[in-house]
Amino acid sequence: MAFEGAYGTTRREDGLPVFVDTRFDLASLTKIVSSTVALAHVARGAIELDAPLTNLVPEWRGTRHAPITLRMILAHDAGFASGADYRGLLESGVRVEEYALTRELVAAPREKVVYSDLGFIALGVILERLRSRSLQSIVTETLAQAAVPSLGFRPKREESERIPATERDEWRGLVQGSVHDEKAHLMGGVAGHAGLFGDARDVARLAESYLGALRGGDAAPLSLDLVRESLEEQAFDPIARRGLGWVLRTSDENSCGTKMGSRAFGHTGFTGTSMWCDPERDVSVVLLTNAVHYERGDLRALRAAVCDEAIDFVERCAHSG
Repeated sequence: MAFEGAYGTTRREDGLPVFVDTRFDLASLTKIVSSTVALAHVARGAIELDAPLTNLVPEWRGTRHAPITLRMILAHDAGFASGADYRGLLESGVRVEEYALTRELVAAPREKVVYSDLGFIALGVILERLRSRSLQSIVTETLAQAAVPSLGFRPKREESERIPATERDEWRGLVQGSVHDEKAHLMGGVAGHAGLFGDARDVARLAESYLGALRGGDAAPLSLDLVRESLEEQAFDPIARRGLGWVLRTSDENSCGTKMGSRAFGHTGFTGTSMWCDPERDVSVVLLTNAVHYERGDLRALRAAVCDEAIDFVERCAHSG
């Protein structure tokens, strides 16, 4: 590890100091874990990337959803709507999982990229039906193989003061120690799109499992072929090309900055989290913040600056060594 640091406090007023092992709400970095879990099942032969999922989701038979495959969900081109307003879900009484599975598609499968929480909520349901187990137990099983002990759903109550607070809203008040994402909250804190908490070191270990496989290390719980495939373009988007779960570097406007190589891959999370990896330099950059505690601002410039500085730092070390 070239650099590790922690700054600030867990909340604006009367917060505790943040340390390098402080666990943050990872928000949509959860999607990378979910996609890794799904691909681990592909590697085991339990599910296929390109077979329609109607055997696990009979609700899709005879509908526009019928052609949807696991590959489409992971590449965000299955046609799912982006998300849902929690107020409407509360008023309707519809379960989030049911809504994700049955809401009308906004595009035909493979027509275009629509970054979708609903698709990954559906993925969580699919994994539960595949294994006849809870998503939490399935994810925990896979994370145990990856040796990332801080990553997990639903932190214990006694830990909440040590977890950085996120947003104060009219529904729940100050959110601290429980998932910020409203849909995941309605699902009990466990979902395919959000809900995981963890520290930066373990997020980096997750990234390293992909980088390590690329340089000839153990690819478990995936295969090397699946690691490589997950980092290849599966769906084109002019803003952010899509791999399997991962965002692929598309332009200098991406939040990985201007200095990572063309093969860079990563993901961001709404609470203020991000991770980006550069296979050309064998470098991963993880930034965990609770930025939404202060405002729902655009963190692209900050994330890019951190990535650029990290690449400069690594190159300075290489030249001096």
